[in-house]
Amino acid sequence: MLPSVLPRLPAPLRARLRAVAHRVLGSHADAEDVVQEAWLRLSRQDAAAIHNLDGWLTTVVGRISLDVLRSRKSRPESPYDEVVVAVGSAPEEDVALADSVGLALLVVLESLGPGERVAFVLHDLFAVPFDEIGHILGKTPGAAKMLASRARRKVREASRPSTAGPEQRKVVQAFLTAARDGDFEGLLRVLDPEVQLTVDTPGGVVVVLGATSVAAGARFGAASGGRTVLVGGLPGVVAWREDGSPLSVVAFTVVGGLVAAIAAVADPARLASMELPEPPETVGAAG
Repeated sequence: MLPSVLPRLPAPLRARLRAVAHRVLGSHADAEDVVQEAWLRLSRQDAAAIHNLDGWLTTVVGRISLDVLRSRKSRPESPYDEVVVAVGSAPEEDVALADSVGLALLVVLESLGPGERVAFVLHDLFAVPFDEIGHILGKTPGAAKMLASRARRKVREASRPSTAGPEQRKVVQAFLTAARDGDFEGLLRVLDPEVQLTVDTPGGVVVVLGATSVAAGARFGAASGGRTVLVGGLPGVVAWREDGSPLSVVAFTVVGGLVAAIAAVADPARLASMELPEPPETVGAAG
């Protein structure tokens, strides 16, 4: 049970802390865990001695999130059987997804190092000063500013080619075809050696690093009615189950003719909050 001090935190502050953790980690479940841990740490402090509760909690959330990111990098998880991507015959279309910007940004953020990601998210998305970010990262404000600047440049570079059009879609199509056919060598040909796959599941974020691991572990089955779409400008795929319920949304970052990052949402709760296109008529037709 959480200490009694936690429920008395202002609702806007709780919401902001969850937003910070979610943007850094890309997972609602992990964000909730981080915020609860921060609240527990607060319960062990003399709250009256904390002059800026918002700043103190943001720092703690940032540090815990940084530890989670570093743990993912050093001990990547591997099982992600729940993610199924299918190749549909419908033409690609611009689909307005309520959560598309978040997913598209997540794909790009996965290409950043933990320090870069924390510095970029905290400063550019939440206007946290560099002196506080440096304190979180154990670096000087100048070093934190350099990390954010480097991350910003990577975000711009990664985003630019992903929206270029046919060339990127061709790479994604080759990946999907190889995945569907179980063509291991074909997957390796289109994956960047340092590709990172991130899957948002009900149990949290699953991370798979490296082309060999992504190619070897993928189980991309014949999901019904998969449709190629644009997810916040990135080439992607939406797939449905036989009963017409959404199965997954996947977005790809393509750099230099290779898939550099993949972000997938397979959490039913998050999928339910997204404004997805209607499934093809063939889905669920047998029922």
